[in-house]
Amino acid sequence: MNYFNLLLAFVEGLAVVISPCILPVLPLVLSSGLNGGCWRPYGLILGFIGAFSVFTLLSRQLVQWLGLDPELLRQFSFYLLIGFGLILLFEPLSDFFAALTRRISDLGQTVVQTQNTQTGFWSGLLMGCAIGLVWTPCAGPILSAVIVQTIREETDWAGILTVLAFAVGAGLPLLILTLQGQKLMSRLDFLKKNSVILRKAFGVLIIATVVVTAQGSLWQWNFSVAAPKATGQTSAATNAKLSNALAQPYPAPEFASSNLWLNSSPLTMKSLRGKVVLVDFWTYSCINCVRTLPYITSWDRKYRGKGLVIVGVHAPEFAFEKKVDNVKQAIAQHHIQYPVALDNRLDTWTNFRNQYWPAHYLIDQQGRVVYTHFGEGEYATTEGNIRALLGVGQFTAKDNPANQQMQAEKKSGGYAWNQTPETYLGYARAEHFASPQSPEEDQVTNFTFPAKLALHRWALNGQWFVDSEKIVSQKANAALRMHFWAKSVYLVMSVPPKKSVPVKVLLAGKLVKTITVSQQTLYTLLEQDKAKPGTLELQATAPGLSAYAFTFGS
Repeated sequence: MNYFNLLLAFVEGLAVVISPCILPVLPLVLSSGLNGGCWRPYGLILGFIGAFSVFTLLSRQLVQWLGLDPELLRQFSFYLLIGFGLILLFEPLSDFFAALTRRISDLGQTVVQTQNTQTGFWSGLLMGCAIGLVWTPCAGPILSAVIVQTIREETDWAGILTVLAFAVGAGLPLLILTLQGQKLMSRLDFLKKNSVILRKAFGVLIIATVVVTAQGSLWQWNFSVAAPKATGQTSAATNAKLSNALAQPYPAPEFASSNLWLNSSPLTMKSLRGKVVLVDFWTYSCINCVRTLPYITSWDRKYRGKGLVIVGVHAPEFAFEKKVDNVKQAIAQHHIQYPVALDNRLDTWTNFRNQYWPAHYLIDQQGRVVYTHFGEGEYATTEGNIRALLGVGQFTAKDNPANQQMQAEKKSGGYAWNQTPETYLGYARAEHFASPQSPEEDQVTNFTFPAKLALHRWALNGQWFVDSEKIVSQKANAALRMHFWAKSVYLVMSVPPKKSVPVKVLLAGKLVKTITVSQQTLYTLLEQDKAKPGTLELQATAPGLSAYAFTFGS
């Protein structure tokens, strides 16, 4: 759920109150707080919120039925909101738009005045619906933008929350107006006199919020779970030469006694005192972790003899990642020679209070965590800090990996603002599922593809068993379809021991390649020249294929 969208929808709701053609309706709204019973204002607010909510949700459903691309509407909504902000800021634009909607507004006022002669909750409800219809043309671009926001939400729940945020923003001041009718009626002249200032203030606020939202889309981290990067200035007396060091270094947590160790006998922080230690939390089927391994293994080769100890803490996300043989195979595949602790119960993960894959903790010779980084990137900074702690001097032109880092990151993938998010397929964390049939937990279901598949959604065809963390094909030619936006597409897959399943990979209905799945690991499905949308389909040629989670790169 994007909380920026909720904030933006709420601000947009507030801004509706000072739309250009609202002021003529305000006396009717204020007077509703004086006429009728005490429940009438609440009926009015419920009717008002209901009218807007139904309209926006029906609009969202209509666009989905038509199969329009929500990501194209995403970009359009930003321009739409900026346009509305400009309408509020500049008087000629406000006057022009008010003239366009005045006739509809005048017609609506007649309906509102008729309902205003009645009393009680139900008359308030009807009046609220009527006001909602009157205000709809007045809201104009801003309501359209909210509809677009709602449409492009990835889940129905997120769409409903966006509508509610907008409705609360619009309804809150309306409720205050109705409850404080007499008092605010005396101040109506003040609102009229200062309406231009209020409009311009909201115009600036809308545009600023759009800028924050658009920028926030570009600032997303390139790792499985978004996280803040620990930054700050280290004290002058300790680790003054480090970049982005922790403001307050802290004693390194201990490795859990439950860990099984590979490439080493069990280690403790006490036994490593006097060494520079880099702890890397990873799991072998995580593409973000895999892309960091060439850097980490190179640091092990370059600095082990100078006092660096790298410890990989393998913290599994899926059950098959707990198998020792699978981890051993990954260690051999990625040429890992440093110690690896198998943290199958996530005890060391808990000791470090870690939350992310990958996560790097740099520990000085006194056993203190002095620098952390979560996710990919910052390789030059991390290596520079390793060198500073080891006292091996600054980078030379040969040592400095900055140019290599930029090229490697460009090739290996980053994050596009509209990139499809990591998508889990098991029912415990599944989202964006689009087949007409609802999956039955821990049961076999016969699925069919929908007529159209919206962006970021996936669907199944044929017989699949749906587990908490995976789906398993039950018959030959069972298929999985994903409508994505990315440059690269990856999928964690597995098969039963001593078995292999050829999987056909089709893009837009055309065969790209056939992958033989024989291990429990991450597979590369597609690598394009640039990030763009596409519909990928996988066809299992035999039963027994398990699929866990899609990840993407740009």
